[in-house]
Amino acid sequence: MSLGLHIVVEELGHKIILRIEGRIDAASSALLERKINQMIDEHHHHLLLDFTRVDYLSSSGMRVLLSALKKVKAEKGLFAIFSVSESVQEIVRLAGLDKILHIFANEKEALQYGA
Repeated sequence: MSLGLHIVVEELGHKIILRIEGRIDAASSALLERKINQMIDEHHHHLLLDFTRVDYLSSSGMRVLLSALKKVKAEKGLFAIFSVSESVQEIVRLAGLDKILHIFANEKEALQYGA
């Protein structure tokens, strides 16, 4: 049973920050995917995901991130994650996603992306 995923959307200029709290696993990844797709459907193509409060990322969560990256790139947008915990960063590294995703140490660096 998932403890749930909480997502807060914040708009800063032409960039959207999705502040995510909880575990991104098989049970919750669909919620994240719906929220990202909603943003893309609303023509927000500069998405930054705040992983400060994400304590787990499963393979289904990784698929959501890769799918979102592909959709945003097709729209000539920007997609990045930032403030990734050491444990989640290790999962990302082991999966090789650190070679594909733009990952920033903090929000300030992420906001400078594509500026």
